[in-house]
Amino acid sequence: MTSQSNTISLNPELTDWLETEGKRQGRSTAYLAEQAVQSFKDRSEAKAQLIREAIAEADKGIFISEDRMNNWMDSWDSEGELPPP
Repeated sequence: MTSQSNTISLNPELTDWLETEGKRQGRSTAYLAEQAVQSFKDRSEAKAQLIREAIAEADKGIFISEDRMNNWMDSWDSEGELPPP
């Protein structure tokens, strides 16, 4: 895949950190920035997928009642801790 050049503005603290981290890892700042954007993209897409799945379950009427959730949370750190609902 070919690369496309982009310009981003970072505050001086982030710029300094990126340059220091690049030297520490023996990588370019462009490489580290690309890895950071890729990681953000992956997390964002995973979150969107979880939301889509939750909406699909809700559309089917699959819910955990507030009482069951509260009972479970109230049992945390007790000898009778309940399994997740």
